[in-house]
Amino acid sequence: MNTIIRINDTVNGFAWGTFGLALLLGTGLVCTVITGFFQIVHGRHWWRETFGSIEGKGRIINDAGALSQYRAFCTALCATIGTGNIAGVSTAICVGGAGAVFWMWIAAFFGMMVKYSENVLGVYFRRRNSEGAWSGGPMYYLQDGLGSMRHCRIPGKVLGVLFCVFTVLASFGIGNMGQINKITINFGETFLSGVDAGLFMGVSRVNLTIGLLLLLVAAVIIMGGFRRLAAVSEKLIPLMSIAYIIGCLIVIVMHLTTIPAVFSAIFKFAYGPQAVTGGAAGTAVQVAFNTIKNGCKRGVFSNEAGLGSSVMVHSNTCAREPVKQGLWGIAEVFLDTIVICTMTAVVVLSSGSIDLTTGLAVEGVNDATLVAKAFRACLGRPGEWFVVLCVTLFAFTTVMGWSYYGAKVTEYLFGVFWAKVYRVVFLILIVFGAVMESNLAWDISDTFNGLMMIPNLIGVLSLTPLIIRLTRNYADRRFRGKDIEPLLSYDPDIQRNACAAVRKGMD
Repeated sequence: MNTIIRINDTVNGFAWGTFGLALLLGTGLVCTVITGFFQIVHGRHWWRETFGSIEGKGRIINDAGALSQYRAFCTALCATIGTGNIAGVSTAICVGGAGAVFWMWIAAFFGMMVKYSENVLGVYFRRRNSEGAWSGGPMYYLQDGLGSMRHCRIPGKVLGVLFCVFTVLASFGIGNMGQINKITINFGETFLSGVDAGLFMGVSRVNLTIGLLLLLVAAVIIMGGFRRLAAVSEKLIPLMSIAYIIGCLIVIVMHLTTIPAVFSAIFKFAYGPQAVTGGAAGTAVQVAFNTIKNGCKRGVFSNEAGLGSSVMVHSNTCAREPVKQGLWGIAEVFLDTIVICTMTAVVVLSSGSIDLTTGLAVEGVNDATLVAKAFRACLGRPGEWFVVLCVTLFAFTTVMGWSYYGAKVTEYLFGVFWAKVYRVVFLILIVFGAVMESNLAWDISDTFNGLMMIPNLIGVLSLTPLIIRLTRNYADRRFRGKDIEPLLSYDPDIQRNACAAVRKGMD
């Protein structure tokens, strides 16, 4: 066991260390520059085409085998909005100080264009599966994009397979058992702390019961296929997001006088807590790196920009224009990190558990219960219940989203039939997640989560010339009024049919 832990720590340090973060931020910077700072320059456009179209074109479906753009967006948010938005933010602040929030914003700013680029490539390289549904994702643009370059056919295929393997393993851990375990612990301790139902085969009957109930609910949704998952997402995501934002706003208003000091601390301690001032230069650099690392890592953990996971949902959209779905990627990161994570951060920093004069957590603070305590201090016991229910919903929607990711990469590796087998295995593991006690499964799956990022970002970087062409083609037609043929797919048949649909005004 110690050997496994040491190996995992080493690999995790590589995936989430200097190399991984440099690759992530570097790719974000490249994608931002090559698109001409699209997220700022065309901010009004992407807002109008995403949030501004929710009650209009975003809900229109022009493809029997696809989801509307809004449904694809909500289904992607299922996995994106999760425990990272609550527990992840408080952990980043407790470990990296108040300045970690600044680096969450930086990671999100560049992450917008990473997710934009992923979605653009995902739609451009997608194809129909044997059931008539769209299939897309990093494995396809690694195989057909990177793989089409000279001497890159085998590396592209290998990287695509590695991405799929890492995704399957991460889906079982961080996308399933880790989330279910957090639901079970939080729900049990908050609502069932006085219940002692004894043990069954060495495990808590309470945990086992919660696990079986979650299994039944998940089975009804997941085994109903991607359309049922999308329908549930469309109803659940707006409801839980708005409810959580309103709850945070209530707490923030009650601490309104501390808000200037909160934002001052975020910027003041962006390079590490004040405690290192006057210390050894090496220590100061290490603390600064720790702040940057935790902010960026938790930002990526929350919005998944760079992992390539949500591309598999966005590729199932009815939109024929790659850049159009890329805009929803920008909106996804904005809502997840700039809005929801910032709300959590302000609640935590204004709670009194973080010393705003040093940027450090007060002694004895437990990051796992920090947000719940902040709500309880303002709203009493109902405030704590509210946070636990939010964590439960956020974690459960993450499980639903990752079930789709795992099924799509299994489909790529083995075919549609084995994707159905995967869903059954995924459901069974929900019960194991409810009763497990070791954090090792969570730690190992966190490593696989990071390893997903590496082949995906290699694919994005290698295809930057194509991203430039697709973005420029869209901008020439939409902003400059040029009468040129749209670039919609790598496949000539799909390109021809999509162009015909666009000319008829169906996109």
